[in-house]
Amino acid sequence: MRSKGIALILALLLVPSAWALTLDEARQQGRVGETLSGFIAARQQDDETLALVKRINDGRTQQYQRVAQQNNLTTSEVARIAGEKLVSRAGSGEYVRGINGQWLRK
Repeated sequence: MRSKGIALILALLLVPSAWALTLDEARQQGRVGETLSGFIAARQQDDETLALVKRINDGRTQQYQRVAQQNNLTTSEVARIAGEKLVSRAGSGEYVRGINGQWLRK
């Protein structure tokens, strides 16, 4: 059951939505990158990028909390698992933050 819940959260993160295109554009432009924490981080500090990061991360927090409750895990555990998957699935040319805290371009 635990892996189904984790698979569900990962599927939800990849479902296109009203703001997915904006997230995709921000990724392609190098304005944001995925981190192992399960959240995106801003690489540029302009208002538009920071608002996007907040909106995306707020949504992810809610999803991680739901999956954690359903699977008897902590929100941090779910976020870490999702972060590892999101970093590994980042597209060519997108930025990810490595375990050393440095940005890497895939």
